Amino acid sequence: MNSISTLRATIVIAALMSCAGAAIAQVAKNHDHHSAAPTPSATTTDADMTNAEVRKVDVDAKKITLKHEAIKSLDMPGMTMVFQVKDANTLDKVKAGDKVKIKVISERGAYVVTHLQVVN
Repeated sequence: MNSISTLRATIVIAALMSCAGAAIAQVAKNHDHHSAAPTPSATTTDADMTNAEVRKVDVDAKKITLKHEAIKSLDMPGMTMVFQVKDANTLDKVKAGDKVKIKVISERGAYVVTHLQVVN
């Protein structure tokens, strides 16, 4: 094998190793992201919030139906669904049709709205 062939082989091997390392890092990141228990932050920034529209409020059941954009922190696409709320008093502030910003966490297998801000 001449020196150019050796150089090409070295470059190909280095590129493959780099891709494999990136793939392993992504798998580890996804595993940690999905298996670790969520810990709500003490402060919620605008980047943590997702735009949504209130479709229904059920104060007695502590639930709210929202049509929401993608929730990036949960890898969830936009859709309409029912959420539990952390604090039932939050529901007193909203009604069907309101535009809101929400923060949602996964807690014991349920999706829970921890922060809700009306943006009308």
